[in-house]
Amino acid sequence: MNLIDVIKKGGVILYPSDTLWGLGGDATHPEVHQKINEIKKRPAGKPYIILVSDYAMLQQYVDHVPPEAWEAIEKAVDPLTVVFPKAKNLPSIALAEDGSVAIRVVKRGFAHDLIKVAGVPLISTSANISGHPVPLTFSEIDKTILEKVDYIVHLHREKKGIKASKIIRILEDGTIETLRD
Repeated sequence: MNLIDVIKKGGVILYPSDTLWGLGGDATHPEVHQKINEIKKRPAGKPYIILVSDYAMLQQYVDHVPPEAWEAIEKAVDPLTVVFPKAKNLPSIALAEDGSVAIRVVKRGFAHDLIKVAGVPLISTSANISGHPVPLTFSEIDKTILEKVDYIVHLHREKKGIKASKIIRILEDGTIETLRD
């Protein structure tokens, strides 16, 4: 089965995201979130970041994009994740308790192209067992993760990942709150 088929059928992939090696899959499938929780040994209830390929896709999954968010995304040089207060067209398992969702518009590279071709948003979480160090290279990924995913992307294995994305939240008054720098 090819990569796109695995994604479309609710499989979990190991892929080079725009930041680190990540576990992912179709963010619109609740079972993908559950499978990733099992692989990472992560307790349920903590949602993952979702990657989209462009502004049109972002608007399919967010109720409202404030002007401050558009501006922050447009100006960002490094990967930037924005927590939006209200999501739509996503399963409840993808949302925080307050209904918010963390989404990053991937502007270039393999992950961007993959999302475009798959036509669905991808879950993005580091490829580590919960509580263990985040692997910066493919060779640092835990063997149990390699055994449990449905598909491993065979690109950029020698590339060293960069730090995780910056995460911000736009407050009601337009103020930007940094959650992770």
